[in-house]
Amino acid sequence: MNRRFGQQPDQGRRYTPRPGVYAIIEAGDGILATFQQDPRPELQLPGGGIDAGEQPLRALHREVLEETGYAIHSARRLGMFHRYTFMPEYGIYAQKQCHIYMAQIGPRRGDPVEPGHTAVFLPWDVAAERLAVSGDRYFLQAVLAERRR
Repeated sequence: MNRRFGQQPDQGRRYTPRPGVYAIIEAGDGILATFQQDPRPELQLPGGGIDAGEQPLRALHREVLEETGYAIHSARRLGMFHRYTFMPEYGIYAQKQCHIYMAQIGPRRGDPVEPGHTAVFLPWDVAAERLAVSGDRYFLQAVLAERRR
């Protein structure tokens, strides 16, 4: 399933493709998320960009560990969405290709090493309302609907 969320792309602007991986991480009665302080304070699904030559699942494990300090396991892909945004940390306008996975929380390996990130545990319904990215909320709500069946 490929969808687009967020603001419409500006037809006169060049957007750099930026593939990334993000995880809905089951953690008991809720999920493990990350609170990112900059460039604006917000709750997010843990994840981020896939480095050149890196496999998506390897990137997912690396990004979750960097942003939360936790390992994950049993990751399975749910789908993907596009998001057009300015990324101030890179100084680019990006066409983010956000691949969403479902995963299980693993052991805590330490504190987050990604500057400005904090691991946060959220109840499912709170996460469905408070995650900053509308595409993240869409996939989380789809998982919730499936769990309720």
